[in-house]
Amino acid sequence: MFTIEKKYSPILVILFTFLIFNCSGTDTPKTPSLLDKEIDFVKTLGGSKNESARSIINTTDGGYAVLGYAQSMDGDLNNKTDESFDYWLLKFDTNNNLLWQKTYGGSDDDRGNSIIETQDGGFAILGSSKSSNGDVSTNNGFNDFWIIKTDTSGNISWEKSFGFSGADDGISIIQTNDNGFLITGVLDVTASNGQGNTKQITTKRHAGGDYWAIKLDTSGNIEWSKFFGGTFTDTSYGVVQTNDNDYILVGSSDSEDVDINNNKGVYDFWVIKISETGSLLWEKSFGGSQADEARGITKTNDGNFMIIGDTRSSDKDVSSNNGAADFWIIKMSSNGNLIWEKTFGGTSFDAARSITKTLDGGFVITGNSRSSDIDVDSNNGQNDAWIIKIDNLGNLQWEKSVGGTSVDLAYGAIELNDGSVIVVGDSSSSDLDIIENKGFTDALIFKIK
Repeated sequence: MFTIEKKYSPILVILFTFLIFNCSGTDTPKTPSLLDKEIDFVKTLGGSKNESARSIINTTDGGYAVLGYAQSMDGDLNNKTDESFDYWLLKFDTNNNLLWQKTYGGSDDDRGNSIIETQDGGFAILGSSKSSNGDVSTNNGFNDFWIIKTDTSGNISWEKSFGFSGADDGISIIQTNDNGFLITGVLDVTASNGQGNTKQITTKRHAGGDYWAIKLDTSGNIEWSKFFGGTFTDTSYGVVQTNDNDYILVGSSDSEDVDINNNKGVYDFWVIKISETGSLLWEKSFGGSQADEARGITKTNDGNFMIIGDTRSSDKDVSSNNGAADFWIIKMSSNGNLIWEKTFGGTSFDAARSITKTLDGGFVITGNSRSSDIDVDSNNGQNDAWIIKIDNLGNLQWEKSVGGTSVDLAYGAIELNDGSVIVVGDSSSSDLDIIENKGFTDALIFKIK
């Protein structure tokens, strides 16, 4: 009797071993290269009505400040006299403790959208106001741009309203290189009857909403104002000042005339560069044949710009779409040329709302997601707040969803010195990641580390 010795090729042994290890479980990590991030805390702030946190900034003392709006008179709200919406400003220290809070407004609807820390250590906050009493000195009709300058403790130094008889919504603010301010948003050109350009009523054919840029001095006095757009809807959401003292505004447009020369289809990312005196230097449209809406812009370390928003397209400038709507990120040169673009999301609706540069030259992008596949690891129900971190080449480094079974949205984020990220938004949930709901909608603040 004898035995037959079986001999196998070394290559076959290696392949067999590889297959055993890779098929030993039914589930493999979806994105094994991504950093594993944890939720450090989740807070909801508000009362029995509606609150929202819309914007967050680092402060020079190592803490942060949050702007939004509040309707409630109870719960976490102090010294609020009625249930109309007011601006709501909250200041936190380095340990995430609330130091103080302030509300600003009148007896009508006043909602804060954007906050910056000013050179003197105070704050400038911008939004929209329908009031003409309380903290609001004037109202020109329906919504006005309403800007408040405060000291370091949130006390009003001055406030100004700008607008005409229609819905004029202040959305974004920056402090300019001359220590003045540029405030941008939407002008209802139909209601203004062509007013809104300094010292002239336009003779061009405009209608509906246009980008509106207002340059203010350090005391809030108008130096110039200009509007840009076409005969449909043009909404400005973000602005930066360039190294040559001009400005780039981004938003969305479904116009294809007047100031818009190359509409790609339905809504586009519409990007304009204007001079430091408000003259239109160039304009660019980016997108595909469906709706593409830009929501934010920031400078990159190499002198270019990152613009974020959401896309429903999968053609023309948009190379791919995972389904429904995705985060869409484009890198643009200082001359307005597309360098590269990327989409992130799953097979449902994902919409980006803000972008912030991080210490390593990458970017944190916030928004909301209904997906639970492809780039999105999980979904707790309806919209979750969704945050992604990309490097300077647009590679996804990590992503995180936070929410409950109701609607949870993220509008802004900052990176702290230790690399953790604070995110703000609003929530209607009271389960899963959201421990408590105090009313209809609460301001949402959470930390990722």
